[in-house]
Amino acid sequence: MAEIKSLKNPLAERQLTLFRAVIAGLGVVALTLVLVGRLLQLQVVDHDVYATRSDDNRMRVRIIAPARGLVYDRNGIVLAENLPTYQLEIVPEQVEDVEGTVTALAELIDIPDRDRERFYRRVDQEPGFRSIPLRTRLTPQEVATFEVNRQDFEGVEIHAALTRRYPLGRLAAHAVGYVGSLSETDVAALDPRRYRGTQRIGKVGVEAAHESLLHGDPGSKIIEANAQGRTLRDLQYQGPTAGENLFLTLDAKIQEAAVTALGQHDGAVVAVDPNNGDILALVSQPSFDPHLFVDGIDYVTYAGLNADPGRPLFNRALQGQYPPGSTVKPVMALAGLQAGVVTPRHREMCIGFFMLPDNERRYRDWKRRGHGLVDMHDAIAQSCDVYFYQLALDIGIDTIHDFLSGFGLGQALGVDLPGEKPGLLPSRDWKRATRNETWYPGETLNVGIGQGFMTTTPLQLAHMTAMVAVRGRGYRPRILAAKQLPGSEDVIEFEPTPVAPVHLNDPHYWDRIAESMEAVMHTAQGTATRSGADASYRIAGKSGTAQVTGLSQEDDEAPDLLDVPRELRDHALFVAYAPSDAPTIAVAVIAEHAGSGGRIAGPIARAVMDARLEPTP
Repeated sequence: MAEIKSLKNPLAERQLTLFRAVIAGLGVVALTLVLVGRLLQLQVVDHDVYATRSDDNRMRVRIIAPARGLVYDRNGIVLAENLPTYQLEIVPEQVEDVEGTVTALAELIDIPDRDRERFYRRVDQEPGFRSIPLRTRLTPQEVATFEVNRQDFEGVEIHAALTRRYPLGRLAAHAVGYVGSLSETDVAALDPRRYRGTQRIGKVGVEAAHESLLHGDPGSKIIEANAQGRTLRDLQYQGPTAGENLFLTLDAKIQEAAVTALGQHDGAVVAVDPNNGDILALVSQPSFDPHLFVDGIDYVTYAGLNADPGRPLFNRALQGQYPPGSTVKPVMALAGLQAGVVTPRHREMCIGFFMLPDNERRYRDWKRRGHGLVDMHDAIAQSCDVYFYQLALDIGIDTIHDFLSGFGLGQALGVDLPGEKPGLLPSRDWKRATRNETWYPGETLNVGIGQGFMTTTPLQLAHMTAMVAVRGRGYRPRILAAKQLPGSEDVIEFEPTPVAPVHLNDPHYWDRIAESMEAVMHTAQGTATRSGADASYRIAGKSGTAQVTGLSQEDDEAPDLLDVPRELRDHALFVAYAPSDAPTIAVAVIAEHAGSGGRIAGPIARAVMDARLEPTP
């Protein structure tokens, strides 16, 4: 017992207890300081950060895209409008597993593969905070199904939106154009402030050319939402500014008549008002459904359009560059009169072909047995090639180039639509600069009948014809006539833009050409007499047939059209204006690989003019 008592040390025990108490106290103090420090960090130092996060949990900013401006024809017929719809959207940064969310949504709502592909493509292209559509045009049943299950999908919303609709569809697709999903290139080029919340942009036609007027400016609203994302109330609202409504020069009735008349032919029709440059109709066939692009076209469909041999996406009216054939003969005759190398009464003997001195090559006339002795009037009415071979040789290529350029050939006309091509009006300088070759007399002969190197667009031919119709005056072709500011009933009209006029030494030359073009339509010898028959108004016109491939020197007769593969058949062209004494319409038609201009293209032009000039039944 004495040994056990000797082991006890009360002093040491008290010291140990005190040490432990101090350590525990220091620990409590340290933990208290940490807690106080953390509270200071949260409540004072980082107050703004966490207050913002707290607000984000209950308040959200929603960008409101502006309503796109409407597009009307000259008579107030709607060509592009907005229809209300609902679309399913996801904000990627608010979703932990985007692919899993899409898969879960697909169990409730049908999500086609093309919609998924478009969605994932935009996820890779756009910032994570931007709401990206997954499905558009939801049915009421699909909207209700999602609303019942909304609590399971954080970062997923259904928003009301407007989708574009084109009432004329294919009939005016190349003119009006379409809107499509924003691409990465679009996003990089656009003003990010003005295009917040925007999903679509004009891609071609009027929709692209006048995007700045049609788009408008976005608005925004701050909403209060509960934990499930359901909107409780709007806290702040700034409305968007709608785009401007546009009134085009197009006439829907004439446009439809042109499409119907062109029928199954590939080609183009352009009709303009010679008095102001208004484009009344602009048709390119084959066409396409513009609605394919509105919600984002899938790869397979787009590849199919591009692979189509008819090239439906190609705007032949502005971008097709064709030999004009005999449609340029009236202007070529004016060039000869202006240059003083010929008079209206001058005659040439046509025996069916023309030969240059010391050259055995025969430059054939379309009429193999010839037209006999013809003057300028007969040469235009009957489209005698031999007469214009000699005339072109007498004028010379450089004079031809300078004179015809005054009618807008060989240059872009500056129409307010994208993609216009300039065509080609050759000259000595052009050939030397582009091919490093000299110019040959035989090439001048070909240009004299609208062949060889020379190419024009249907728009240029319509513009050329319009200038002939109004005696050398002219206006830049245009498709936008007026605009209407949002919320206003006032319509602001745009003035037509005149171009440099063509002045002749003798103004009566215009009358001579007009009489000859009328003879094309209204005399027995004219190449388009059938197209002018029974018209209630006088027409001045000119047929044309542009060779796609030439005949050999041994071919004495033109081959039967049915014996020639379609891709080698001649193009049928026609230009006309009416009424000839007070023109209000000028038309250019090309029907690819259709053969005779007078027989095929002439009736098409007549139908278009009837739509403008004949009273509606």
